[in-house]
Amino acid sequence: MWSVIGHIKAVNLLRQSIERGNFSHAYLFVGPPHVGKMTLAKNMAQALNCLTIDPPCGICAPCLRISEGKHSDIQVTELEQGGETEASKTRISVEQVDQILHSVNLPPFEGRYKVFIIDGVEHMSLQAANRMLKTLEEPVSKVVFILLSANEAMVPATVISRCQRIELFPLPLTEVETALITRWGVAPEKAKLLARLSGGRLGWAVTLAQDESWLQQRNEWLDDWLEVLEADMDARFTYVAKMAERFSQNRETVRQKLLLLVDWWRDMLLVKTGSGDMIANIDRTVTVQEMASLFSLTQTRQFIGNVETAMRQLRQNVNPQLVLEVLMLNVPERGKVKRVVT
Repeated sequence: MWSVIGHIKAVNLLRQSIERGNFSHAYLFVGPPHVGKMTLAKNMAQALNCLTIDPPCGICAPCLRISEGKHSDIQVTELEQGGETEASKTRISVEQVDQILHSVNLPPFEGRYKVFIIDGVEHMSLQAANRMLKTLEEPVSKVVFILLSANEAMVPATVISRCQRIELFPLPLTEVETALITRWGVAPEKAKLLARLSGGRLGWAVTLAQDESWLQQRNEWLDDWLEVLEADMDARFTYVAKMAERFSQNRETVRQKLLLLVDWWRDMLLVKTGSGDMIANIDRTVTVQEMASLFSLTQTRQFIGNVETAMRQLRQNVNPQLVLEVLMLNVPERGKVKRVVT
């Protein structure tokens, strides 16, 4: 039984190809972070090595060992951690690829197929990607590659062309909400909020459900942004100067804060266009509605674009303090924003 929730089209394609014995030697699973790419990849690895006539069963020895991360023929490669520089922490290195290529030439040890799952293939260095091309182009018997990417535009075209591409889309929010309640025992009100905040990415919603500290952190960041929007320019510059200081040590935190700001203003945009029932921050509906009334539709759209521009510039290594100060200068002015505790 395929354990991945949703993604029926992708599951059916993979299941039928395995049943017919005409599956590809290399796949590229594309979709937003935490949408289910890794779960589907491990499910496929189980299906290829399952001992039953209706794979994957989830309970035979190979299925269990794969789910526990203990199967010797299933290798998961992720971003290196602990590098001395920011770049070294966000690259799949030549050394990692060389380890894969060495293992490719060895026969399966305990299963029928060797499966190599590479998560974040868009972060593979160009040299590492070039090292893989021949192997991807010339299939090795009993070997399947599954490459996972949240940003297909960054994957070399030469790699994409050698894989069968499967795209995973965010799930309907009601499906995420139901899964959280029935499978993970999340309270209905909380499940609805997490489904909205996840944007249909079940993996992200489950992570939020299991980590209360994230919701607490999100509330603190939202409060900070609301204070900044109320403050004068000196206070705004002080706030973003602290963000800029943290950027070199923890880019992800700054990115998450800006994503939170984008989502907040998108909620305001939804309210202004008559779609307030679709907002993500449903636990702060009153505040979103009141803020939306203070800015025009044009201002709201423009500021969303300004935040997205700032995020793009930060990825391009533009001076972070300059980027964030310009963003603060572009906050639309319509008087003080009255905060409402909800």
